[in-house]
Amino acid sequence: MSNKTWKHKLHEIIYEADTPAGKLFDVVLLILIILSIVFVMMESVKGLSAQTYTYLYYAEWVITIFFTIEYIARIISINKPKNYIFSFYGIIDLLSTIPLYLSLFIVGSSALLTVRALRLLRIFRILKISRYVGESNRLAKAIKDSKAKIFVFLFAVVVVCIISGTLMYIIEGEKSGFKSIPISVYWCIVTLTTVGYGDIAPVTPIGQLLAAIIMIMGYGIIAVPTGIVSAEYAASQKAAIVHINSQVCTNCHSNKHQDGAKFCNKCGHTLFND
Repeated sequence: MSNKTWKHKLHEIIYEADTPAGKLFDVVLLILIILSIVFVMMESVKGLSAQTYTYLYYAEWVITIFFTIEYIARIISINKPKNYIFSFYGIIDLLSTIPLYLSLFIVGSSALLTVRALRLLRIFRILKISRYVGESNRLAKAIKDSKAKIFVFLFAVVVVCIISGTLMYIIEGEKSGFKSIPISVYWCIVTLTTVGYGDIAPVTPIGQLLAAIIMIMGYGIIAVPTGIVSAEYAASQKAAIVHINSQVCTNCHSNKHQDGAKFCNKCGHTLFND
């Protein structure tokens, strides 16, 4: 539309991934996020030269300033800023930006460790990546739709662990390291998940048979949640015949609009499509 204001143009660049400017912005942002994560990890490496740490510090300031500008631009480009500020990504954006600024106000040798811990919060920037990966939204929806089935499955696993742990406590007893039912249940969970720490092990033939059964069950149990989520994901793929674009409403910050939609499906505000 020819009557787009600077605010709408800014919104289109920052929030839309279907436009050339929006795609370029997303690519630049992804590169900066990855670089920032690499810098954070390199800062924790001991033995680098002092000059390298200085370069990393300045580079992180450049990236932090960029993300600060991005955060402010996201707020001013929508009519209801609180919808973004208190959203999941809004909170992540804030948490990943403020630690470097906080380090300027927390001084003194005793607070040095605190500053370092705060700066590690910048690792949250990696969560910003999911915003720009379209398939992650479908995967998140598949997991959300599967939560009831997964909960029932996990509840069944807990019941199996309690029963098996109690049986193992009766069979093996304290002399074999199964000093209580909670410890026996812990052993069952470790065995069922195929972790196998080896700190407790059955010694009687019956106990070893039960352990073998639990180990075999573990291989099947691990695959069940994957199957549940995969089925939901496949169903969502079939339901995705109606194409959803990246258009974000400038008024209420709602997304997931159909291609060609002229109005927001939540508040009815006009969508500025090309």
